[in-house]
Amino acid sequence: MPKSQMLDPVQLRKPGFIEFAPIPINQYRKTIREELQRYTGDDLLRMHRDMVVIRAFETMLNDIKLRRSYEGIECVHNGPAHLSIGQEAAAVGQAFHLGIDDHIYGSHRSHGEILAKGLSAIDKLDDNSLMHIMQSYFDGQTLRIVEKDAAGTVKDLAVAFLLYGTLAEILGRETGFNKGMGGSMHAFFPPFGIYPNNAIVGGSADISVGAALYKKVNSKPGIVIGNIGDAASACGPVWEGLCLATMGQYQQLWEEKHRGGLPLIINFYDNFYGMGGQTYGETMGFEVLARIGVALNPQQMHAERVDGYNPLAVADAILRKKETLENGDGPVLLDTLTYRYSGHSPSDQSSYRERSEIAAWQEQDPIVHFAAGLVEAGVCDQDALDKIEKTVNASMRAACKKASDLSLSPRTDLKKPSCLLECTMYSDLKVDSMEPERAPETLMPKEENPRVKALAKRNRSAFDASGQRLKDSQCIGIRDALFEAILDRFYVDPTLIAYGEENRDWGGAFAVYRGLTEALPYHRLFNASISEGAIVGSAVGYALEGGRALVELMYCDFMGRAGDELFNQLSKWQSMSGGLLKMPVVVRVSVGNKYGAQHSQDWTSIAAHIPGLKVVFPATPYDAKGLMYSALRGTDPVIFFESQRLYGHPEEFVPGGVPNEFYEVPFGEPVVRKTGDDLTILTVGATLYRALEAAQELEEKYRVSCEIIDARSIVPFNYEVVLESLKKTGRLLLTSDACERGSCLQTMAAKITQLGFWELDAPPVVLGARNWITPPDEIEDAFFPYPADILDVVHQHIIPLAGYQSRRDYSEEDLKRRAAQGI
Repeated sequence: MPKSQMLDPVQLRKPGFIEFAPIPINQYRKTIREELQRYTGDDLLRMHRDMVVIRAFETMLNDIKLRRSYEGIECVHNGPAHLSIGQEAAAVGQAFHLGIDDHIYGSHRSHGEILAKGLSAIDKLDDNSLMHIMQSYFDGQTLRIVEKDAAGTVKDLAVAFLLYGTLAEILGRETGFNKGMGGSMHAFFPPFGIYPNNAIVGGSADISVGAALYKKVNSKPGIVIGNIGDAASACGPVWEGLCLATMGQYQQLWEEKHRGGLPLIINFYDNFYGMGGQTYGETMGFEVLARIGVALNPQQMHAERVDGYNPLAVADAILRKKETLENGDGPVLLDTLTYRYSGHSPSDQSSYRERSEIAAWQEQDPIVHFAAGLVEAGVCDQDALDKIEKTVNASMRAACKKASDLSLSPRTDLKKPSCLLECTMYSDLKVDSMEPERAPETLMPKEENPRVKALAKRNRSAFDASGQRLKDSQCIGIRDALFEAILDRFYVDPTLIAYGEENRDWGGAFAVYRGLTEALPYHRLFNASISEGAIVGSAVGYALEGGRALVELMYCDFMGRAGDELFNQLSKWQSMSGGLLKMPVVVRVSVGNKYGAQHSQDWTSIAAHIPGLKVVFPATPYDAKGLMYSALRGTDPVIFFESQRLYGHPEEFVPGGVPNEFYEVPFGEPVVRKTGDDLTILTVGATLYRALEAAQELEEKYRVSCEIIDARSIVPFNYEVVLESLKKTGRLLLTSDACERGSCLQTMAAKITQLGFWELDAPPVVLGARNWITPPDEIEDAFFPYPADILDVVHQHIIPLAGYQSRRDYSEEDLKRRAAQGI
């Protein structure tokens, strides 16, 4: 798409071959004695200590799961515990050279990664910094439990804090790092550079891409590591994330200041198993996972297999790959060979592998072999190693004793009003800029933008000064109103970026972004690969790091390609963090028509069903601009639906039309578009205008006065406006372009019946699209609700219309027939 990149057929049609560079496999060969030139003896002892900590922690959890106690301390945990016994060296080696600004994202098997990165951070931070972190984190709630009987140095206290906070989180205690809402598979601690771990296999891949994108766009220090398992290499979002991470534009099109690859390592902890499926020779065909790097860019992602049974080999690889990233030549793919002795979870009896295989790996145990190497190299004697083990075991017992004691470490009470989850599903903040001290990077003053100048010549309303209806092309439409709000926010928030398919140059598939290419540098507005999952997933990572993202899914139907990222990632991290994190992401989704079964579906109800998402669907330019302002100032994830039918539609309802200046339309507040006395019609999206047309016929021909309410928002939704209307009309029809079965209108109808039962003279009636595929444009009036359908339903179910002849059968018998047939 960029005109600067000429596609020369002469060059592209030349014959030739692709040559691949050799991929290093387990090339590290140094001994501990040789590494004493790079590391001190204390460094090496800390590596050993950290591995022992992880082994002891995971062994403790295994005992808790299987025996409901640890060393005589009763402790019950019914939740998950995916253990990494055997993988300690891989985690410790990775974390050893990472700084506080280096962030890791992990998987469901991440206890070892959390502890390794935490211990590494504790070693690097000074005492004052450590105390500030512990005292300020959730107002010292976790620290207060640990410091009651603390002894030793501040770093000793910090280690106890790390162990207790992690264990308390796993056990679901309110004093855990995420108030118990993350648990075993989602625990994290951002002050130490430990970012969210993920229960969805491969879930951290595209999220970590977004985290690295944040560092790249905003010139932040440090690198990002996305830790996932080898079986995750088969997951679609992982491949999408890898494609997004290796886009050529970072090296070729972005401005000089921001040019270069993402500061990202995608690290596969390659333990050869998913659950029971073996990636080597069974469920995958690569044999050596590092091979997949050759498919992604000419640098082959600098792919390498590293011996994760040797912490020094992993630490060496991280140092080398960090240098690669700092030189702007990322991203990197690491295949870190390791092995888990324990099953997928403690209930797993490892029936899918021979015990001799486990024994063979245990004979090469990384902790045992590293300890022997320390003694052989003269770094320490066995007494020193025994002392480390004794100290570690005592710290585990102390952590377990505190975390298992419900009087010290209670579970949060989710049955009380305004409980933790009620308060953290949304953050509900208003933030103009995620980084107010920094000026946004733009290419021109806003008032010089060519589209801004063009729109200044248009009428702000659908009507001229005399009240005459103007042509749509003479007026500000919904696409223009959206553009105005979005452009304005780019000049306020320097972290705001927009991306998706065909966003730059083209201006978006429906021309909302025309004019942004002239205004914004490449790193703030760019085209993404056709990777809907990674588009949304990377936006999650970008927001977790502290930025604001505006991403677009070209059609509503493409939400399915981003299902996990929308429904498991975007929606959940605020509450799973115990309210610590914010999620300022707006996902623009256009609802189509004319394009048949896979491009013309209204999936608002799917989004509305997922707790944690805000869902809006403006039908007027005034609301589109005001709701977009609200979305781009908020700190919650918003699914922003837009009707392709209405992009050019002007403002008909607000006197004076769409204001030039800033304003907000609040979420959750429906608005009365037309007053009436006999029937309330609640609309979502583009059906507003068909309802108005039907209302006109109902009044002129049948003397039925209709009150039309435009929902505007689906989540949240204030029912008071509808209930107040029912006090006058007593009757309710709800309509949208979503298929009727499972529609959010059904939820609204049920809730209104419950709340306003005594005001109703008849049951609410839902009129949605038919429960079919969307047919071709030429006959789609049989599918979507049109004015004739509204009159039919009113006549057959709400108010019999004198002399009216129904066009279609909406009788109770036909409704039962269709339900029985599943249509």
